[in-house]
Amino acid sequence: MAVSTSFSGAKLEALLLKCTSSNATTTISTTHFSLARNRKTLLQTHRGAIRCEVSASDVSVDPTKKPSTLSALEQLKTSAADRYTKEKSSIMVIGLSVHTTPVEMREKLAIPEAEWPRAIAELCSLNHIEEAAVLSTCNRMEIYVVALSKHRGVKEVTEWMSKTSGIPVADLSQHQFLLYNKDATQHIFEVSAGLDSLVLGEGQILAQVKQVVKVGQGVNGFGRNISGLFKHAITVGKRVRTETNIAAGAVSVSSAAVELALMKLPEASHANARMLIIGAGKMGKLVIKHLVAKGCTKMVVVNRSEERVAAIREELKDVEIIYKPLSEMLTCIGEADVAFTSTASETPLFLKDDVKDLPPATDEVGGRRFFVDISVPRNVGSCVSDLESVRVFNVDDLKEVVAANKEDRLRKAMEAQAIISEESKQFEAWRDSLETVPTIKKLRAYAERIRMAELEKCLGKMGDDIPKKTQRAVDDLSRGIVNKMLHGPMQHLRCDGSDSRTLNETLENMHALNRMFNLETEVSVLEQKIRAKVEQKP
Repeated sequence: MAVSTSFSGAKLEALLLKCTSSNATTTISTTHFSLARNRKTLLQTHRGAIRCEVSASDVSVDPTKKPSTLSALEQLKTSAADRYTKEKSSIMVIGLSVHTTPVEMREKLAIPEAEWPRAIAELCSLNHIEEAAVLSTCNRMEIYVVALSKHRGVKEVTEWMSKTSGIPVADLSQHQFLLYNKDATQHIFEVSAGLDSLVLGEGQILAQVKQVVKVGQGVNGFGRNISGLFKHAITVGKRVRTETNIAAGAVSVSSAAVELALMKLPEASHANARMLIIGAGKMGKLVIKHLVAKGCTKMVVVNRSEERVAAIREELKDVEIIYKPLSEMLTCIGEADVAFTSTASETPLFLKDDVKDLPPATDEVGGRRFFVDISVPRNVGSCVSDLESVRVFNVDDLKEVVAANKEDRLRKAMEAQAIISEESKQFEAWRDSLETVPTIKKLRAYAERIRMAELEKCLGKMGDDIPKKTQRAVDDLSRGIVNKMLHGPMQHLRCDGSDSRTLNETLENMHALNRMFNLETEVSVLEQKIRAKVEQKP
């Protein structure tokens, strides 16, 4: 078999981890997930054994032929490798979200936006990963990939996540969810539409999905399938918000943080509580706006530069917004009753030793200072919660606010699911239709080779003194004949994905043309990709 000459013995051994001789077993860990409409819920993990046996069809024996010089094990290796290379590549998402994973773990996995291209390059350097994208927000860390093998892809990505975060694979496996192909497509569409958010319909996640596409442009590894998936997800997010009322009255993480703070503060203190916002980015700005909407007319904003704070002050002219530099942050904390933190710092801004000696909060708020930390990684260290004089809340605590309108959330989600289902079918049909692209290219190249050969013969018979005008006329004639001959087959290799019958017929036509013209695209696109991956390795 062709594969046996391209894979080293060690690589074949690696390919056969899940397939051994009939008297051996391989124990694997299988994680089950339940895919709900609006969120993915981890159910349970159990261990089981899988036995992979060789059937008569795998290694057949013809009594009329001489015995093969290959051992039974070598035949098994070759057969397994051949089956492996014909596995269709899959779109997968390996993720951890606020629904399944505590913030203590999510913050270790978080990847800053500036590091996304590096992460994509590292993921695509793995043996079985062809394309990749990273969606890292305060509520989720999700890796989207096109994998040449489902099981190997999951294994490699999980090990990569473990290596970059320092979290053991066993711990990641307890919290991560795995979705493939149609389920992965539906998931990113739900994410973009705001259905999988802690706060249903919030708009910030759509902006974050757009940012994935923006950062990915021109990055090797952010390929056609993943790029198409995220671009389609943006379309879905916009359509859901336009055609349903899911965004009506929708809140963001920032507004939920303000609601949580007001829920925890004594009602009588709402008007006079001293508010501090650390970080004037997108989320910080939204916190300020929601505080103003709740009646707050004075607040202090700590930020690296005054420029953003000045712009917010100009927009909210009736509110007293006082700017303070980062160097005065601890002093500002000592003068505040409630502090909202939303910076991109990768290390905590406040630890126990920074806070323990600060003057207490006012009696109006019960003498305890409130930290509402909506950053991931967290700006307020978990050790600060040990202090009696402080109460610390993070993004996971926002569930209390969200639970208040659960019934309305479910009703709105149902309106959006019909759109997501329709768009998912369109995307899957588009992706399936990509299988015909190599055939189209090879058929055109095949026809062009014949045209050029025949044109050269024709011009040779006509002599050396042919006018250029005549040469162009003959060339145009040959092109016209070829284009008209190819028009019918090309039409039957294209489909708009509007119904499954058309798509199935298109794929049947592709295989028929492969056979008729010996184009050989059906065997080797995936096999070539795997071989190229192996050859890249030292």
